[in-house]
Amino acid sequence: MKKMIIVGSLALFLAACGGSGDKDSSESTEATTATTDTSATTAPAVTSAYDTTHGEGKFHDVKINPKLDEGMAAMGEKIAQLKCQACHKMTDEKLVGPGWKGVTQRQKPEWIMNFITNTDDMLNKDPKAKEMLEICMVRMPNQNLKDDEAREVYEFMRKNDGVK
Repeated sequence: MKKMIIVGSLALFLAACGGSGDKDSSESTEATTATTDTSATTAPAVTSAYDTTHGEGKFHDVKINPKLDEGMAAMGEKIAQLKCQACHKMTDEKLVGPGWKGVTQRQKPEWIMNFITNTDDMLNKDPKAKEMLEICMVRMPNQNLKDDEAREVYEFMRKNDGVK
């Protein structure tokens, strides 16, 4: 009797875990085989190299005025106080995340703005972001900043770095 229960449980387990939920598993296997056979004859897709300068996101060519925009920096400071400074210091000292001092000299504006608006993709794909994650060991949460807010935070970062 115990053998029948074990065999029955094993069969139930395998049936529950196997396949894609199709009624006829042979159809699923045939579909998978057909897909595999087709892909074998198709040329591999050409992928472009990852852009470590700009990062992953929509910002590719941000125009920065050499002179600081005080209004944008003031708005960026308010946003940073609300959403950033619990984890980031304005010095080079790490809190939860890395300190902000010198960040605008180390990273391009596009990279910074892509990171703060597309955090998850950057942490998953960007080598520099992954390296920071290994050091900080905490994923930055998505702060849901709009594009103009990201630009204002960037301008505040510039002010923090001494741009006048």
